[in-house]
Amino acid sequence: MTLRNVDRWGPVSQLLHWAVVLLILATGLIGLLMGDMRASPAKVQVYALHKSLGLTILALAILRLGWRLFAGAPPPVPGTPRWQDRIAALTHWLLYALLLAIPLSGWTFNSAAGYPLQWFGLFNLPALVARSQELRNAAGQAHEVLFWALVGLALLHVAAALYHHVFLRDATLTRMLPRRRPRSASPTPLQD
Repeated sequence: MTLRNVDRWGPVSQLLHWAVVLLILATGLIGLLMGDMRASPAKVQVYALHKSLGLTILALAILRLGWRLFAGAPPPVPGTPRWQDRIAALTHWLLYALLLAIPLSGWTFNSAAGYPLQWFGLFNLPALVARSQELRNAAGQAHEVLFWALVGLALLHVAAALYHHVFLRDATLTRMLPRRRPRSASPTPLQD
């Protein structure tokens, strides 16, 4: 078994893909709910969790991008029209860009607001910019717009994968899933 992406996405790419998916779902849900929380120590903790998860997504996106450049991508499923392959490649690169831009816009927002930034309380990260109400507002708006762009693009990505799986019945989706181990033959009963 190779770790690189040869005829399908390898285990490292799969692990990074699904870890980022789960983190985005958690971080996005927290982000949507935390704004309505009343001011309390719990709200501060939820915001800190949102920021730490966002920084984790940023780190994994950088790692994932580096792995993609090293391990490549599997070739398109045989029979895939060239235009679909190009749209898929463009979509993947846009997703990578958003995975970098969203956490960076959040970090910029946090810095411009003058808030401290820690990763799970383990260490502090430096401010990206000086305090600025104008930049805070712009970064906050960008963070939200980029998030909704990611939601839209991710939904198209999922819809395309499901279309390939359900209607075209090709391996596009299953190449990002772990291989199933073949079932071993059931043991034959002992004969007397």
